[in-house]
Amino acid sequence: MMFDSLAGLSVGDALGQQFPVMRVSVDALRSGTVPGGQWQWTDDTEMACGVVAELCTRGAIDRGRLAVSFARHRSPDRDYGFSTVAVLMRIGKGASWREVSGAAFGNKGSYGNGAAMRVAPLGAAFAGDPETIVAQAIRSAEVTHMHPEGISGAVAVALAAGQAAQARIDGIRPTAEQFLTTVLDHLDDSEVARGIRRARTLLGANVQQVATELGNGSHVSAQDTVPLTLWIAATHLHDYPAAITSCLTADGDIDTTAAIVGGIVTAHTGTDAIPPEWLAAREPLPTWLLQARAAMPRPSRLRRWFTGSRG
Repeated sequence: MMFDSLAGLSVGDALGQQFPVMRVSVDALRSGTVPGGQWQWTDDTEMACGVVAELCTRGAIDRGRLAVSFARHRSPDRDYGFSTVAVLMRIGKGASWREVSGAAFGNKGSYGNGAAMRVAPLGAAFAGDPETIVAQAIRSAEVTHMHPEGISGAVAVALAAGQAAQARIDGIRPTAEQFLTTVLDHLDDSEVARGIRRARTLLGANVQQVATELGNGSHVSAQDTVPLTLWIAATHLHDYPAAITSCLTADGDIDTTAAIVGGIVTAHTGTDAIPPEWLAAREPLPTWLLQARAAMPRPSRLRRWFTGSRG
């Protein structure tokens, strides 16, 4: 299920990145129109691949290793945020992740949406174990985002993906209200959590109204990104195209909102819910991730979780 989540995340990211220059409407996408050319993914996918590779290799997040992996695999053309670039460049030169992440933004740490955008596959990997999801999501976030809100955003997304995957295992479809409530049950109070509570009161509204109320990622913060994405995922948990096109309609930081939503939804639906033409258009994932996947130990509990097998 971890790899299903990554597929949904990467397609959402790539479509969100390309949509502003596609010269095609949301309605046309819904009807199956796909412009020619390859959809390039961004830092959202590249960093999510780093998280997944670390889990393939270690079965858990080692922050030092993850930091080095992020720095090593950073591609300059993947649209990284300036703060993340600064952090990863210093880590790449040998600085401690703890020092540079904590020093960002006047020693307050970053509350950007970067930790949330990459974490859905982790939540899917540890489905059924919310305590582990919380602990591992925190570790994955701290490498670049030390501010409590940046961490809270990552935890919320990981919990949502874990719940989506668990519902798939159990063969159930939670209501949107149940979905958001379960996330909140395991999330400490924060501005992000308060935004999700607000999202719960907006179920049934249209996505433009919700984006106006909650934000659409335009400020690139966890607080103005995560509540909307959880509202969309909860509303369209069974319908990947509807979920992703809702992100496009909401506008804002589209590649990141679509990455988060895509990672949550495909933890529940599997990759069959992704339109084949969308998946085919997405740029292939990096070879270093495929090598990490091939090296996963067999047999292992994590392999069963990551592939969705219950046997």
